[in-house]
Amino acid sequence: MSDDSSPPRYNQPLGGNEMPRFGGESTMMRLPSQSSAEGLDACFVGIPMDIGVSNRSGTRHGPRAIRAESCMMRPFNMATGAAPFAKMQVADIGDVAINTFDLKKTVDIITAAYDQILQHDTVPLTLGGDHTLTYPVLRSIARKHGPVALIQIDAHADTNDEMFGEKIAHGTPFRRAVDDGLLQTDKVFQIGLRGTGYAPDDFDWGRNQGFTVVPAEACWHKSMTPLMDDIRARIGDTPVYLTYDIDSLDPAFAPGTGTMEIGGLTTMQALEIVRGCKGMNLVGCDLVEVSPPYDTTGATAMIGANLLYEMLCVLPKVWA
Repeated sequence: MSDDSSPPRYNQPLGGNEMPRFGGESTMMRLPSQSSAEGLDACFVGIPMDIGVSNRSGTRHGPRAIRAESCMMRPFNMATGAAPFAKMQVADIGDVAINTFDLKKTVDIITAAYDQILQHDTVPLTLGGDHTLTYPVLRSIARKHGPVALIQIDAHADTNDEMFGEKIAHGTPFRRAVDDGLLQTDKVFQIGLRGTGYAPDDFDWGRNQGFTVVPAEACWHKSMTPLMDDIRARIGDTPVYLTYDIDSLDPAFAPGTGTMEIGGLTTMQALEIVRGCKGMNLVGCDLVEVSPPYDTTGATAMIGANLLYEMLCVLPKVWA
């Protein structure tokens, strides 16, 4: 005879009626924590770094702030019907122990950490941290899955060849990813690029590689659902990585970031973009560039936490 009092098979976020929202473990959605990705279908992992930034610092505190602001989130997605914690084993596996003083060493530390994570059949969802981190994560992702498609939501192309003479920084990750053959360049989509530049062709390097560039102005006053329908059809079953820079949002929504640009996306468009990834073969996701020192109300970190949850809700195993 089965024991109805036995615990559920899958980890569950700690409910607000079990422990006040301001109490409990400081993990993503107050999920259980564990030291590795063993046995997990998906895992939240932090990379607390800002040594790759070129303007305002503070993203080293991003993972902690995102976790704190996730405390109000509940397990069931009322809009989409997704119930990720009924279908997957999920936990928070903590932070990568970066080298605070050496960016080049940190890049290798991150790749090694994700090599360990990806030994397990899991999808990592990364809490950043500055956008430099996507490059070393992609190195590990490509070792497991081969060159991947990429959806990048961002105010900036991040395809510089150098910044202050350095090849690795938060403005160079996708140039390095192309150099290393990590991406299927005809299946790279950059959404939300905008702002001032140094020359009229600043966004053209990606286009010349085969990227599809959707500037912010092409998104104004529009639903993102038709765009995502097209992207989903073009990517097909190809493994895809989703990277979301919080500065893609207009500063009215997300002021807590290092390199703001006016005229950005809305939170509604952000939801449409992430929810539009349902049906794709997502093999990894990240949310980067939340800088708590400039996020006085916690709204930017709260948006980041919700978008990470929405990423969890569109993973393939949720809908299998």
